[in-house]
Amino acid sequence: MSNQLDKIRELVEKREKARLGGGEKAIAKQHDKGKYTARERIAMLLDEGSFEELDMFMQHRCHNFGMEKKQFDGDGVVTGYGTIDGRLVYVFAQDFTVHAGSLSETLALKICKIMDLAMKMGAPVIGINDSGGARIQEGVNALAGYAEIFERNILASGVIPQISGIFGPCAGGAVYSPALTDFTLMMENTSYMFLTGPAVVKTVLGEVVTQEELGGASVHSTKSGVTHFTAKTEEEALAMIRTLLSYIPQNNKEKTPILPCNDPIDRKEDLLNEIIPDNPNMPYDMYQVISAIVDNGEFFEVQPNYAKNLIVGFARFNGESVGIVANQPKQLAGVLDCNASRKGARFVRFCDAFNIPLVTLVDVPGFLPGTGQEYNAVILHGAKLLYAFGECTVPKVTVTLRKSYGGSHIVMSCKQLRGDMNYAWPSAEIAVMGASGAASVLYAKEAKAIKEEGGDAKAFVAEKEKEYSDLFANPYNAARYGYIDDVIEPRNTRFRIIRALSQLRDKKLNLPEKKHGNIPL
Repeated sequence: MSNQLDKIRELVEKREKARLGGGEKAIAKQHDKGKYTARERIAMLLDEGSFEELDMFMQHRCHNFGMEKKQFDGDGVVTGYGTIDGRLVYVFAQDFTVHAGSLSETLALKICKIMDLAMKMGAPVIGINDSGGARIQEGVNALAGYAEIFERNILASGVIPQISGIFGPCAGGAVYSPALTDFTLMMENTSYMFLTGPAVVKTVLGEVVTQEELGGASVHSTKSGVTHFTAKTEEEALAMIRTLLSYIPQNNKEKTPILPCNDPIDRKEDLLNEIIPDNPNMPYDMYQVISAIVDNGEFFEVQPNYAKNLIVGFARFNGESVGIVANQPKQLAGVLDCNASRKGARFVRFCDAFNIPLVTLVDVPGFLPGTGQEYNAVILHGAKLLYAFGECTVPKVTVTLRKSYGGSHIVMSCKQLRGDMNYAWPSAEIAVMGASGAASVLYAKEAKAIKEEGGDAKAFVAEKEKEYSDLFANPYNAARYGYIDDVIEPRNTRFRIIRALSQLRDKKLNLPEKKHGNIPL
């Protein structure tokens, strides 16, 4: 009996030691940087007491460069499963206290096991990255480990939600796993992502740049669009991941959870009847429209600091999770450009993959002109958004608030891209272009002739502009052809969207059989 107790005592001691990762000194060093350990992060992320750790006693197999003398149970990553709001999730968190969280063959095997389990069970997988990169001592085995993880990211894409939290360094090949996942969150000032670091940049290009300037959260949230969220504290970051998951189903076979709703579905918002300025060139704030129509004014925005001329994010209508895509007239007049198109396309495709209905709020005067946009392939980027909406099979409700001109009208979930319910406010203008531009094109010859004869060409063009405006600066011409299903009173927008989504809940629409499409990348 005592032998059995000794073995149990040994197990308890081994667990206690394994939970310390690289040891108390390494943990103190992590805390001194203002960072939590891998297990502390998991404890904050998951429901209390729900975490079940796997592979606590795995060790690396490397015998090069004296690594056999540097063994730690768990080998630099904590893996397992638990629940968030009672829903099953799988999680791995790299442990910086063990070999700087560097990726070994063993570490990769642990992560891959968790990802395989997540796929089997149809549950989200959350990765918390805090790593010095590939473990150089292991050479090609470390590279193979990364590739194994990437392949699983690819196979899981569109099947289960994948979320990456960058809570420290993430450089070199390590950046590709977060890039392949659905959403990435970075810590302000303590995390960074780049393929090649400042030292290499200086050697190759002679350019002196800091880690923060090269790949910090501020860069990736505003300039590159690599990250979707940023947080000031780790507590805030982990709470954001929990909130994000509340809008998303467990996998691509399930629908989003429907929560009880205490916000009346027929709530009228008189503010909306007056929000559109009389001057068509004056901006207004689309956030006011969104908060007025969604449940309890709650909107969880994705990429809030990137391509601000397009707003994307999650909200609820009568308790049902939806994705919102909306032009923002306060930023670049709401035009579409390369970055906004890419941002919107990625979000639309995520929602489509996971059965999340889409509500599109349109006020778009066109695509941003200029060599900068054309040289950066605005044609291809705009086509991405077009492709995403056209391929999408989830319920789609579109509301045109004001301008909807030319190609940008088509791209923003128009009826011909299989929009299910397309509404318009009375202030909507749906046309090839604005009245001023149209009149100057249509009547250029006549205006020139009048000017040559000494007549008032400006008055003539103004008159023709009014004619064009009377014909197209309203939603009724489009409604006449059935391209708009109904013209609605703005204050009733919430009710009409909820009614439409309710009608579309059991929508079935299949794509032609194919291996996959070839989206214009």
